[in-house]
Amino acid sequence: MGLRDDLERYREVGEDRRQDLSEFIQYGDLGQSRPDSVRVPIKIVDLPEFAYDQRDQGGVGQGDAEEGDPVDAEPQPGDDGDDDGDPGEEGGEHEYYEMDPEEFAQELDEQLGLDLDPKGKKVIEETEGDFTDITRSGPTSTLDFERLFKQGLKRKLAMDFDRDYVREALKIDGWGPAKVFEWARGENMPVSRAWIDEAYDEIHGDERTTWANLEEMQAETERVDTAQRIRREGIDEVPFRREDERYRYPEIVEEREKNVVVVNIRDVSGSMRQKKRELVERTFTPLDWYLQGKYDNAEFVYIAHDADAWEVERDEFFGIRSGGGTRISSAYELAAELLEEYPWSEWNRYVFAAGDSENSSNDTEEHVVPLMEQIPANLHAYVETQPSGNAINATHAEEVERSFRDADDVAVAYVSGPDDVVDAIYDILSTEDDQ
Repeated sequence: MGLRDDLERYREVGEDRRQDLSEFIQYGDLGQSRPDSVRVPIKIVDLPEFAYDQRDQGGVGQGDAEEGDPVDAEPQPGDDGDDDGDPGEEGGEHEYYEMDPEEFAQELDEQLGLDLDPKGKKVIEETEGDFTDITRSGPTSTLDFERLFKQGLKRKLAMDFDRDYVREALKIDGWGPAKVFEWARGENMPVSRAWIDEAYDEIHGDERTTWANLEEMQAETERVDTAQRIRREGIDEVPFRREDERYRYPEIVEEREKNVVVVNIRDVSGSMRQKKRELVERTFTPLDWYLQGKYDNAEFVYIAHDADAWEVERDEFFGIRSGGGTRISSAYELAAELLEEYPWSEWNRYVFAAGDSENSSNDTEEHVVPLMEQIPANLHAYVETQPSGNAINATHAEEVERSFRDADDVAVAYVSGPDDVVDAIYDILSTEDDQ
């Protein structure tokens, strides 16, 4: 392999890491990771290095080996440089890439095409933002003068008319203030009757008969529109009114902490044998990492159940096994109780349950479904783990799916082997992503 090929492999490390991420979720040793550090196995890439052409003889670095000696021969006892001592106890570099949950979430988003944007609920701080809000009163220093000027200018333009043109109409023989006012209004000139009366009083004697009729006046007088007059004469004054005054004040920005509580529920009854337990761990662990990476503050609650339910630590959650029967509703009853510590108004909530879909008679329809409806959450999900296919009485997942077929906050996934895990994670997270 040449230098070009080595460099190409080096550039592909990012792609290999994403591919290894998927393989790790399905088949990797999840126990190598810690809650705050995900250890994903990757392909180690040997960086390119220079080597002397073995065909060269002599020169610097020749050494004193005899022709025909193996190049990579191990030093023999008694050779120079053979140090006594015990074998080294430090392990070599493992083929793992460590990422924090936030980076894991970003990688999973990219790989699965997700775009989950968590919403903050609990307000932790209110700060003053830009002066974008407006009120009718306030200190003079916050007066929005630009807005006031614009309002005054609009009024100026709306009230403007060609005064000289109207004055000429007052000089038409036989026209008085009433006639001119009627004519001006017909021409859409915003002139007041008071102004016309005042202007008429300023015209004396023969000036009042300057024009024989309107046609003669219009033929000899040019009407100048507002835009032309402003360009020619400018604006002497802009009328300001108190009702136009607006005062700027800062927008109050609420900084919200993105809190999440994840309730993981697992069936630990006698039917949940090792393969089923492994599939639960392989599905739930990446979900925990993903949500921990997405939120500022993540809390996790673990509930195990057979016919009864109890809270456990995470270390117990995936390995525990009971010989009892199954009543899934007991777990949701406990979840509802524990979630009282995480008010819906302040916390995002996810309730993930998993098992082999076996449940006591009528428990799903009569108790589990109503409890799921009563527990507010961003997402409820149930993962069925049946490595050998559905058992005759494994109907819980189907009943939940049927009951919530039109709901956009309930997901059901089926996992019969490691190959199904990534698809199950996508089905669950994309349901939340679509909301």
